[in-house]
Amino acid sequence: MTSVRTWRDVLAEVSAALGSMDEARRLTAEAGGFTLADLVLGLDDPVPQRAGARLSMMAERRLAGEPLQYVLGRWGFRSLDLIVDRRALIPRPETEQVVEAALAEARRVGASRPLVVADLGTGSGAIALSLAAELPGAQVWATDISAAALEVASANLCGLAGFAATRVRLLEGSWFDPLPVDLQGRLDVVVCNPPYIADDEVLPDEVGDWEPALALRAGETGLECFVAVTAAAPAWLADQGVLVVEIAPSQADAVCALAVEAGFAQVQVRPDLSGRDRMIVARR
Repeated sequence: MTSVRTWRDVLAEVSAALGSMDEARRLTAEAGGFTLADLVLGLDDPVPQRAGARLSMMAERRLAGEPLQYVLGRWGFRSLDLIVDRRALIPRPETEQVVEAALAEARRVGASRPLVVADLGTGSGAIALSLAAELPGAQVWATDISAAALEVASANLCGLAGFAATRVRLLEGSWFDPLPVDLQGRLDVVVCNPPYIADDEVLPDEVGDWEPALALRAGETGLECFVAVTAAAPAWLADQGVLVVEIAPSQADAVCALAVEAGFAQVQVRPDLSGRDRMIVARR
């Protein structure tokens, strides 16, 4: 008699293969249509053939070095469950803190009219959609030079709950270029997580081999995108407006200098949860 394989059996097999119970649980839950919380309740259920085959394929992709987020096809970011694939960067915890800083600045500005914010280089839409979800009434403009990344952002926009999705506009183009001209001088907050890796910097294989180079590599110095964004931002920001940009920890001094050169009156470096310099907050 052939014994029936259960989800408990395959979870143990995948965990041993990957060397990570956490990743094995995520893949098993996805393949079986469980939430992580409900997986434990179904561990002794038999594994349907199609679901077992899907889990095997997902485990093989992960063993080949593909990032877990891309294998799953979804990843959590603040309150959102985002579609993610190789067309856009994987949303990271550090960027959640950038959103937190942008939200605090938006609430500080406290405009009597609806807030107007822009997310430059939106990628998957993680920043823009979080701002729309957490700033009631705000108008959110999101730009990206990559049409492929905007396809991901558009799919995620379709999943945004309530009326927040009606307040988001996705536009193709570089930084401020695709924004309507009448937004000049009206943006309360500009947020940007630009490419900031220098062309000769060595990246881990899981990043460099899988995530889009257009969203990672900035140029010879790694500062090229900061130069473009900080120089253009003052013309687009309202009188009390603020620019929030994500940086690599080693770039804090250089990006601060760029912001001062562009004419920002107050420039601060803010840390991430691990205490590393992670963002520049520049106020008009």
